[in-house]
Amino acid sequence: MQSVNDAEKQIEFDRRIADEQKIEPTDWMPDDYRKNLIRQMSQHAHSEVIGMQPEGNWITRAPSLRRKAILLAKVQDEGGHGLYLYSATETLGISRSEMIEALQTRKAKYASIFNYPSLTWADIGAIGWLVDGAAIVNQIALQRTSYGPYSRAMIRICKEESFHQRQGYELIYEMAKGNPEQKAMAQDALNRFWWPSLMMFGPHDSDSAHSGKSMQWKIKRESNDTLRQRFIDQTVPQIEVLGLDMPDPEIKWNEEKGQYDSGEINWEEFYQVINGNGPCNHQRIKHHVKAHKDGEWVREAVRVYREKQNDKNVTAA
Repeated sequence: MQSVNDAEKQIEFDRRIADEQKIEPTDWMPDDYRKNLIRQMSQHAHSEVIGMQPEGNWITRAPSLRRKAILLAKVQDEGGHGLYLYSATETLGISRSEMIEALQTRKAKYASIFNYPSLTWADIGAIGWLVDGAAIVNQIALQRTSYGPYSRAMIRICKEESFHQRQGYELIYEMAKGNPEQKAMAQDALNRFWWPSLMMFGPHDSDSAHSGKSMQWKIKRESNDTLRQRFIDQTVPQIEVLGLDMPDPEIKWNEEKGQYDSGEINWEEFYQVINGNGPCNHQRIKHHVKAHKDGEWVREAVRVYREKQNDKNVTAA
């Protein structure tokens, strides 16, 4: 049961949300709001870090020095995004080590798209164009999220993601306009990444356990289905420019609605992947655990250095 004091704080919190004011780390917030943010923000951070794997796999096999430099910069950006988001999430009272443990023990989830393999070089273009394109549609709305640190992190992330999307589309464009083998590779990548990209927005709002509260608290500003439709509407014309076949035979312009109709997503596949049974779930976590263990000596060195610096400061004082 809420105390009178907490009830008053809840009223003030609700007023600030309604007035479009940002909630900051030192402000009072309901426990459920804090938990919802930790879940969403840590999941977002995990997605950025795990998402480095399918692309990092191609750094040594890039077809040119230019392409390698672009891919190196992109993968580095994704790691930076993870750091921004982990840092923002820590302001809610959870430690980095707790978040990483939750990821590695599979208590926390990350975007289902990163459990699919990157089989060809064209997949790198598809990831930049479709996966980052879907992420941008979602993240633009998150720039206005109600929690201050999350909102500010998203402003920088969106600027960098826009470059990722453009380089991915440019790569696919060159392949689609290339020789028949290159065009076939681009088509194959589009076909395989189209549906998982649509799944990135999450289940239908009526089936989502978190959408209602997130929308109420203005953590999320638009529904899963609204964002997914926006992505479809902006991407279909791009496919037409590429001269590739539509990955969904049911895609058709609906004049009355002013948007594209499309086929139904295989939600059974979505839930299989998100619950740990995708093509690369085990591989992604195994690789993350190994990399984390291999970096233990760096974290230990930093810890010892900080302790020595603190001892010097105490002595000097």
